[in-house]
Amino acid sequence: MALIPLTLWFVISLLTLPGLNYETVHTWLSVPITGFLAVLLVAVLTYHSYLGTQVIVEDYVTSNGMKILSLMVLRFLYVLAGGAGIFAILRVAFGFPQL
Repeated sequence: MALIPLTLWFVISLLTLPGLNYETVHTWLSVPITGFLAVLLVAVLTYHSYLGTQVIVEDYVTSNGMKILSLMVLRFLYVLAGGAGIFAILRVAFGFPQL
């Protein structure tokens, strides 16, 4: 349920920005509520996607060993991807220099 309002907020917010350059996005994300909602969107979206792929693995992988290995690899990859997304948002929000 959280994805619907967060996604609507994100799309509407991006459409109302005057541009999508680094300075504009930095100014937008440096507002505390905006940065928090962006991090929350990435976290909820990552978790929702993980749950979907977990169900697919549980339904279609028949070997118990491969199922456990696949679920462990999936969890690791989703934590890595979600962490990278949150790190990127925080990096822009706090204005660290571009690489």
